[in-house]
Amino acid sequence: MIIGFDAKRAYQNFTGLGNYSRDLIENLVEIYPENEYRLFAPKEYDNPRLNFLSNNKNISSIFPESPINKTFKGLWRSINIEKSIIKSKIDIYHGLSNEIPRIKNHKIPYVVTIHDLIFKRYPRNYRSIDRKIYNIKYKYAVKYSDLTIAISEQTKKDLVEFYNADPKKIKVIYQTCHKNFRKKYSKSVLEKIKKKFNLPNEFLLNVGTIETRKNLISILNAMTKMKNDTPLVVVGKKTQYMNFIKVQIKKINFNPDKIIFLNDVSIEDLPGIYQLSTLFIYPSFFEGFGIPIIEALNSKVPVITSKEGCFKEAGGEKSIYINPNDVEEIAFKIDECLEDSLKREEMINSGLIHVKNFNPEIISKKLINAYSNLLQ
Repeated sequence: MIIGFDAKRAYQNFTGLGNYSRDLIENLVEIYPENEYRLFAPKEYDNPRLNFLSNNKNISSIFPESPINKTFKGLWRSINIEKSIIKSKIDIYHGLSNEIPRIKNHKIPYVVTIHDLIFKRYPRNYRSIDRKIYNIKYKYAVKYSDLTIAISEQTKKDLVEFYNADPKKIKVIYQTCHKNFRKKYSKSVLEKIKKKFNLPNEFLLNVGTIETRKNLISILNAMTKMKNDTPLVVVGKKTQYMNFIKVQIKKINFNPDKIIFLNDVSIEDLPGIYQLSTLFIYPSFFEGFGIPIIEALNSKVPVITSKEGCFKEAGGEKSIYINPNDVEEIAFKIDECLEDSLKREEMINSGLIHVKNFNPEIISKKLINAYSNLLQ
């Protein structure tokens, strides 16, 4: 089988969509080396997370060739890419980030992964023009793809609700996380990471872009009500929401010494930070899936997260689920968990069993089976 991928995000994006694309491609290449893989991208970028490309002969990248397509990369990716797709002789094309090409004069099946419809759920967080563009792309992709992959049951429900999508054409295939999160770091490596980032002996951890939807403010408010004074480490890209957080830290008399902000943390160091943490706190209002939860479970860290949406799919039976708006409940649950080592151990053991559902072998097999079924 020759499989083509929309690899723009794999090359250019260093967070969610990029991680999904890179991990999916790398796992397929390693687990199913008998296939050939073609990566379609508007431009080649120097991305260390794609070093695996040079180690495999069954994978190649395809970029726009003509001056027009090199100049107007968006035009190539949405329309003129059709010629490149036909020329590459692929059996199937998979749009990994919510869209597919707009022209199709061939019989090559199109698959699209839809990650979430947050712009529908929380439109106030997006500019009007962005919402319109996303809506056009998503609606087209769902309507004209031969198969839609939703990364959670929540996303599948949203596709049916907002686009009246045919549930029979939607397959839920979860995502996995980077392989480094399945490694146990040695004590010496963890000590180096601890010193590098000046981390305390015990700390709460929150990972994700610092934006309104991730709801960092509820953690801070909860910490002012906790009996325990364990500090918080926040790992994530800063947005304008960070200015709001700074104001609120002063407003609620939050001790700034009790919070550490980290960004640009490498994929080599981040798993170590997880493994050093005591508890993972993720009171997000809404996600397509919540990959940091999977990273935490693989790292043997107990999880407290939101009770609605997709979070129970990611967190499993024994993670603790809270109302993200109820800071009293968040404070109580954090204190309760920190004070009960047996409960934390139970959560860790249950999490390790649950997270096996997201192992690369399982996810990759489901993808290959989905591709094969389309080609029958």
